[in-house]
Amino acid sequence: MNERGYLRYIIPIGLAILFAAYQWLTAERFTNPETGKTVRVALSESQEDQLGLQAYRQTLAEASQQGAVLQSGPEYDRVRRVAERLVHAVDAELAKGGAATGGRPRKFNWAVSVVNSRQINAFCLPGGKIVVYTGLLPVADNDARLAAVMGHEIAHATLRHGSQRMLQQKLFQTVQTGAAVSLSGLDYDQQRMIMGALGAGAQYGYILPFSRDNENEADGLGLMYAAKAGYDPREAVELWKRMGQASGGKGPPEFASTHPSGDTRIRRLTEEMPKALAEYEKSPMKGQ
Repeated sequence: MNERGYLRYIIPIGLAILFAAYQWLTAERFTNPETGKTVRVALSESQEDQLGLQAYRQTLAEASQQGAVLQSGPEYDRVRRVAERLVHAVDAELAKGGAATGGRPRKFNWAVSVVNSRQINAFCLPGGKIVVYTGLLPVADNDARLAAVMGHEIAHATLRHGSQRMLQQKLFQTVQTGAAVSLSGLDYDQQRMIMGALGAGAQYGYILPFSRDNENEADGLGLMYAAKAGYDPREAVELWKRMGQASGGKGPPEFASTHPSGDTRIRRLTEEMPKALAEYEKSPMKGQ
């Protein structure tokens, strides 16, 4: 193959990599006041809020069609009680972090809804919209265990993990498009083989590890949120044991999963426990 032939393959992917670098360098920088970690994100805070509100309304609209959105009752009261304590603690931490860095503390427009469903799940959307499914409650069978789950989900929002993942996907799509153009001169089977290898390499070497790092980070900060809200952080370990039992040990191996294994989670939580217990002991909400 002559020089011109090589350039036909190299130039598109090279330009895509340069453009991806430009996208990363010009993306918004975000320093979390609680962790001190600086990351780059795809969306502004207002864009995150709008996206989160849209997804929240859609989730509730779909659940409402089935009459599944709870408005009262012991399950509703329990979720609201835990959410109120967590939100109070989180807002205090955000205000403290903003004061320490001299910046403006992030304001979340919190809302919490309970959906009657067998799903063992909860999530917190960007902007602070929380949804808890009743299927989670028998597993998170006391307030401290429920606080561990909800604290974890809230941490995803305060750490802006969704916006980080959107930027990651944007960069990957840019490079992937460049690779596809570079390989367009090859026959279909060769293109499919190379693109498949590139996709698998990115999936297992970058995308999945990035997602597991997000989960580990949310575990650690969520543990602190629960402790500062006056919930015994040791219950988080029991919670994840129960989650493992509820899943029946099913699921892919850790390297192929978006989440760390239960054993990894428990080990990391145990490592964080002395610091969490110290926060728990001094929480003004302890024992409430």
